Amino acid sequence: MDVPGILHADLDAFYAAVAVLEDPGLAGKPVAVGAGVVLSCTYEAKEYGVRGGMRTVDAKALCPNLIVVDGTFGAYTDYSKTVFSIFESYTPLVEPLSIDEAFMDVTGSVHLLGSPAHIARSIREDVKNQTGLAVSIGVTARKFLSKIASQVAKPDGLIVVLPGEEKAFLHPLSASYLWGVGPVTKKRLNQLGIRTIGDIADTPLDALVAMVGGAAGNHLHALANNKDSRPVERARNAKSVSAQSAMRAERRSMDDLMPVLLRLTDRVASRLRDKDRSARTITVRVRFGDLSSVTRSETLHTPTASTAAMVALERRLLQKVLDEYPKHEITLLSVAAAGLGVDEPIQLAFGVSDDAVGGGTPQEIASSALDESVDELRRRFGKDILTHGSDLLSGRTTHTDGLSEVMRRDT
Repeated sequence: MDVPGILHADLDAFYAAVAVLEDPGLAGKPVAVGAGVVLSCTYEAKEYGVRGGMRTVDAKALCPNLIVVDGTFGAYTDYSKTVFSIFESYTPLVEPLSIDEAFMDVTGSVHLLGSPAHIARSIREDVKNQTGLAVSIGVTARKFLSKIASQVAKPDGLIVVLPGEEKAFLHPLSASYLWGVGPVTKKRLNQLGIRTIGDIADTPLDALVAMVGGAAGNHLHALANNKDSRPVERARNAKSVSAQSAMRAERRSMDDLMPVLLRLTDRVASRLRDKDRSARTITVRVRFGDLSSVTRSETLHTPTASTAAMVALERRLLQKVLDEYPKHEITLLSVAAAGLGVDEPIQLAFGVSDDAVGGGTPQEIASSALDESVDELRRRFGKDILTHGSDLLSGRTTHTDGLSEVMRRDT
């Protein structure tokens, strides 16, 4: 018989909850974190229909007394580190999914700490007592099912699904609870009379494949029938690092966006250097007012962790987007560095133009020295000791979503 030893823990309305803890005067009020786009909101705001990803102007139309605050990345990371240290005090098998959620396998801890359900209750108590945050936990024998259980348990709840009870719990739920069923797939399934997970389970596999495609059909059919053999895996080496900034929906020029691009790239590049990493693939993503987005990326011949080299490439990629979508209102800009490897000393390159992008040019040598000096000053005196002049000169309102600046894992 399967042992329900897999936990999925998800902090409730994490970013908004931290904002309330940092400013107790916000307690009990409808609060949203973000500028231009809602990143997170309290449950008081959710009662009005406010949701993450919504434009703040639309959120305020639903909730006129909504309080919008900026997020603080430092506070989020501090709370997250405390929570994850609690997780790791119960089991070494912790698989982070993001800054505010993780899988845990406590099967090896039950002989010392009690049943998985008891461990989950203890984790919830420790998180509440040590941070003031609420965490919802699902406890089952399958990763996907534990994640669904934690979502059903929200807010501030615990659901345990025992072996033999999985389908009774799973099948009445909306199909949208399954990984892979987004708005488009949900609409397609609903048009065909498939609304619940049980409906998916009852649909012949070949028919489901014909509806949504081979990979998606097989994936959804397996989950709907409680098939998921993936183990909980400890965090592996990061495969990319990114940062993004949300902003009010407006048409924006390159001059408007350059201060944001510089700030985001500075954060990403400094994180790479801090980890002694360099990146080969650079990506720029732009989200528009209708929530659609476009991504452009390019792979370098030589990996880099240079702020200047990354900005030069990102500027070209961003200009392509602006040229292709000149009339679109922009609500978010994101930059990412992937294809990470261990950073190596820069070799001087000969016979190349002075404006080449990549390791080895004289400009890259100078840029690397400047980056190292900036990094050292920030380590000694704090991250705010230096900033870009464009940030000081620009009065434009943006919100850096440092939450996405965490090192991402290839899971």
